[in-house]
Amino acid sequence: MSQRLLRPRRPEMELLTNILAAMVVAGTPLLLVALGELICERSGVLNLGQEGMMLMGAVAGFVATLSTGSLALGVAVAILAGVGMSLLFAFMAVTLAANQYAAGLALTIFGTGLSAFVGAGFVGESIDGFDRVAIPLLSNLPVIGRVFFHQDPLVYFSLVACAGIALFLHQSRGGLLLRAVGESPESANANGLKVLTIRYLAVAFGGAMAGLAGAYLSLAYTPMWTENMTAGRGWIALALVVFATWRPERVLLGAYLFGAASILHLVLQGLGWRASTELLAMLPYVVTIVMLILLSFNPVRTRLNTPLSLGQPYRPGH
Repeated sequence: MSQRLLRPRRPEMELLTNILAAMVVAGTPLLLVALGELICERSGVLNLGQEGMMLMGAVAGFVATLSTGSLALGVAVAILAGVGMSLLFAFMAVTLAANQYAAGLALTIFGTGLSAFVGAGFVGESIDGFDRVAIPLLSNLPVIGRVFFHQDPLVYFSLVACAGIALFLHQSRGGLLLRAVGESPESANANGLKVLTIRYLAVAFGGAMAGLAGAYLSLAYTPMWTENMTAGRGWIALALVVFATWRPERVLLGAYLFGAASILHLVLQGLGWRASTELLAMLPYVVTIVMLILLSFNPVRTRLNTPLSLGQPYRPGH
């Protein structure tokens, strides 16, 4: 057999590399928001307001960048917007011990409406988003070089954040305290832990990551603002955390899986696939449903990894 037949043709390798690189880009906002929600849920708090926080982060970051020309300031403002929204939720769900499901849904509705109001005058505007930064030597590696080492700064941050959160949860005292609060706030309080403070910090971190995920959409993925540009990614992230059984490394793999599903319709259209564009665009949501169905076949694993106090209000002294 000739050497030519043994080697993949360059156009095919180029196509594969482009698809994988696009998968990483599409999966990054999901990875960011899901990592924040993972920390939040590890403390026992379920925040369904991810969609609203992402939208506020997206519009706040875009408006700040458009007004000042600074991407760094836009990212900072987006994070602050996410934190501000999360603290509103924390006041209801942690301080007042309100129903976490209702408070999260209210936050999503509020964030969706407020972001549309704030961004009404900026629809159609565009900015120069983040440029890709090649890491010397590593970016020259076959396939993985362009996939992981020739991306924008927020992609690199998402990978570092995933590794950092994994180490924090399993190799640090802070991670142990967070998990203790999520498993049994009563026992944690009896041992002198400040349960409400830890939960506030976890919720605020989740809001910061959601705001950053929104900023990624409006400053890097599609550097412009459009109403409801998150397109349900906040809800997918919530499912992703369950699919990953609250483990950061599985969140990473799941985010890229959903990222691949979200770009698959574009790839198939480019290859000449004859199908309804609306039908193909449904793929990310179909994947979400399929993953949840598969999880239902092994409820024991999910139950073992679920924080025991997840979604349950806690009042010290009660």
